[in-house]
Amino acid sequence: MELRDALGTLHAPAGDAARIVSLVPSITELVCELGLADRLVGRTGFCIHPREVVRGIPKVGGTKDVDIEKIRALRPSHVIVNIDENEKPLAEALAKFVPHLVVTHPLGPADNPALYRLIGGLFGRRGEAEALCVRFEAAHAAASAANWPQREVLYLVWKDPWMTVSRDTYISRTLALFGLRTLPAAAQSRYPEISIDAPSVREAELVLLSSEPYLFGDEHVAELAGRQEFASKPVRLIDGEMTSWYGSRAIAGLDYLRGFVARLPPPI
Repeated sequence: MELRDALGTLHAPAGDAARIVSLVPSITELVCELGLADRLVGRTGFCIHPREVVRGIPKVGGTKDVDIEKIRALRPSHVIVNIDENEKPLAEALAKFVPHLVVTHPLGPADNPALYRLIGGLFGRRGEAEALCVRFEAAHAAASAANWPQREVLYLVWKDPWMTVSRDTYISRTLALFGLRTLPAAAQSRYPEISIDAPSVREAELVLLSSEPYLFGDEHVAELAGRQEFASKPVRLIDGEMTSWYGSRAIAGLDYLRGFVARLPPPI
């Protein structure tokens, strides 16, 4: 896992002295889970959990189209960003006036305890972070203990163009815990565009349509199930938050995936 403090966060004011802007939906939820909601002064429009809590926190745009001036006006002591969610020019612009920029990049489920400890340690919530670690380790152990059948899976995150995930992503590593190996096996980008009738795609034993960032629905299941190359293969909708959100939601995500995979038809 990559965890970087661009501007000396380890020496930053913590707890009640902090003013946090989170530009990462799953970390916004983690900040709240750690008892720091009253320290959040800004979030993106995609930071939607916990709903009742974040409703009163000002929005500063999306993860890619952040309003820099809105953040400046909020006078944050910390802004939390992520390498996948937020673009480098944004981080560079924030670094010019934000006292403490926290850069995160979880690479797989096992990075979550380090993430909990980072955020908990920065803001005086070490006990709460350790409690989350205990819960995560139990969920991770339960997922790892099962003898999941191995299958090749096409996990789609976008349409027009069709896009999937490479094996060098948090999503892919999460699915791999449950025997689901994403296709293609090799890709030049982390979220590659694909041709739906490519030979590597036709190798998929299972097609999963994520609920985010593209909201796939039943009509898309019918569309793909009606194609000759997928006619005999399961096509399923899957909750994208449960596969892609690290932080505190990863605990529920592992439990969700245990049930999801257990309900799949056995491999042919």
